[in-house]
Amino acid sequence: MDVMEAVAGRRLSRAPLAGNYAAAVTLALIALCPFIVLSTASQLLTPQLVKDLHASMFSVQLADGLANAGYAFGAVAAADLIQRFASWHLYVLAEIGFAAGSVLAALASSVGVFTAGRVIEGVATGMLLVAALPPLVTRHGAERLPLTAAFVNLGLFGMVSVGPAVGGQFAGDVNWRLLFVILAALGLTGAALGATAFQRDDDKNRMMGFDKSAIPVALAATALPFFGVSWLIRGGFTSPAFYLPVVAGLLALCSLLLRQYRKREALMPLRLIAHTLPVTGIATAMITGATVTACLELSIVYLQQVRHESAGFTGAILAAMAAGVAAGAVLFKMMLRTRWLPAFALIGLGAAGAGALLLLALSPSRAIPVVAAAGVLLGFAAGAGVSPGLFMAGLSAPSNKLGPTFAFVELLRAEAAFLVAPVVLQLAMQITPLDHGIRVALVVLVLLCAVSGAAILAVLLLGGSRPQTPDLQAWVGGDQPAYDSPPLAAAIRDV
Repeated sequence: MDVMEAVAGRRLSRAPLAGNYAAAVTLALIALCPFIVLSTASQLLTPQLVKDLHASMFSVQLADGLANAGYAFGAVAAADLIQRFASWHLYVLAEIGFAAGSVLAALASSVGVFTAGRVIEGVATGMLLVAALPPLVTRHGAERLPLTAAFVNLGLFGMVSVGPAVGGQFAGDVNWRLLFVILAALGLTGAALGATAFQRDDDKNRMMGFDKSAIPVALAATALPFFGVSWLIRGGFTSPAFYLPVVAGLLALCSLLLRQYRKREALMPLRLIAHTLPVTGIATAMITGATVTACLELSIVYLQQVRHESAGFTGAILAAMAAGVAAGAVLFKMMLRTRWLPAFALIGLGAAGAGALLLLALSPSRAIPVVAAAGVLLGFAAGAGVSPGLFMAGLSAPSNKLGPTFAFVELLRAEAAFLVAPVVLQLAMQITPLDHGIRVALVVLVLLCAVSGAAILAVLLLGGSRPQTPDLQAWVGGDQPAYDSPPLAAAIRDV
């Protein structure tokens, strides 16, 4: 071993628990789970927040929307920062930031202060995604990769199913401020764990400049559309405050993608993943995530406003999603090494459509069993459709590009999930009676899944992508993708 290798080895082992797999899994889960739980708990907390903060429904929902925008933007910002600063520094600082945002929200006496705390939480969690997940996935060998993928699945999407139960509990007998105190404690715990367990990676280019072509545009691409859809509750679909920010934000997103594709030293490796398997994986994750989120919100509205159930009972019924997520995670672990991962992802998309279709059977007399059964399907869809799509993109680029790739995929997935759901929910709320409006919205989601599934399958077939087993060993090595994915429409280009 030469001097440079010895120095690098010491850098990677300075932390007492560096290299410990259990500690690495804990680092990733404690980084991501709190905000994800909050993202699906927030709908049940909204009435109490409106009352305690002396706020309007719009202002509380705007806080939630801007927090989600912060999450998407934080992932992109971290992809830039991670090139110049040590990952463990970013992790610890982001955890401290998350704790500070949670304290701010817990102590808030006005909705403005609460919004600031929520946005800080979102930005910090987006950064934690890029700082924590790639080291967990790439530094513990190909043998552990399927198990790691299952943990990521449970952490990212298992917590989605837990959120309503948590929200229902803290919207009832327990004060919501205590929830944010607990989140702050988790953030500080994560910071302490990061200082003792995160592997050191100090060899960064600290002279690398700020990516002026990406970060400001990414801010516009996230903040503007999330503000616009939050305005729906106040002004409806015809309001310029809705459609102008949404259109401007989506144009900014398109500009960001085009610039990143053309740029030689791009922040996000679009050129590397602009081919058949990653494109279909990303599209599957986007549509599945959007459908699951929208169905979850429509189920909450039906149970609370049609059935007049309590927040606690509503959350408990929706906890049935956890069983579906667990089943999806177990099967995902089994599928990751096989050639059938793209097919498994499409099955997840189909389960999302089936969950929306089952919810069409809602009626006051059978709402409870229908929502519970649909919850299992939707949980399975989240575990089988979103995570596989995320990994199809990640495995199609070299592992040393995993952080920027995850940032890109999560940007698009968050845009889809947190933009489609409010639009579909507002559509349902504008139709009377409400139960009819919910059915119309569910029909839209079923059609979205059916049309998107057919389009994704067509892209796979036109790409000539034959089932292939990913080369995980070579991928973990660093410089080559696990999949040999064909270019888009390769099958008809060769004709």
